[in-house]
Amino acid sequence: MQNGYVESFNGRMRDELHNESLFFGLDHTRSAIAQWADDDNNFRPHSSLGYQAPADNAGIIAATGSNTPQCGSFTLPPVAPIAPTGV
Repeated sequence: MQNGYVESFNGRMRDELHNESLFFGLDHTRSAIAQWADDDNNFRPHSSLGYQAPADNAGIIAATGSNTPQCGSFTLPPVAPIAPTGV
């Protein structure tokens, strides 16, 4: 296991797209992957983001200027740690 996030993504993509689709050519494959990625990024809620779609969560972060999204009555941890000055 090298990177849990990447391996999780690859497994989810394999389960939800590759194992359930029959591709008829490279153009069809690219189109199916683009549709899946659009759905995953813009419409599907992610539990790690307080059940918000990544695009919605990014909009909230951009609007508030905070990388600590609000989720109901509790605050989620920061999306990524802030690097110390000079790093």
